Amino acid sequence: MNTRHDSRSRIGRPALAAGALSVAALLCACSASTPEPTQMARTAADTAPADLQLLCANAAGGASALPVTSRRVDAATYQVDLNVAGATRTCLIDAQGNVLSMQPGTG
Repeated sequence: MNTRHDSRSRIGRPALAAGALSVAALLCACSASTPEPTQMARTAADTAPADLQLLCANAAGGASALPVTSRRVDAATYQVDLNVAGATRTCLIDAQGNVLSMQPGTG
């Protein structure tokens, strides 16, 4: 009767909740973990800060210049390789934002 129906629905709810928790646990187990630093897109920690890259781009030609790569040369200097309207340029800039040189690229 009614009590039987009530007891079944009480049994069904915990089973449904347990099933939902099992599915949630499986989904959590499948989440991606953080890759090792060597597996990340940027593996070199000594790249030029973005503001210095943009200062080089502005010195090389403004809107037509795009920073491609950069690296630290020494404690106070960075090299930024630029694509300027299809041509390669190399910019040396110090940590204070002073452009030290702008040369045609080697590539």
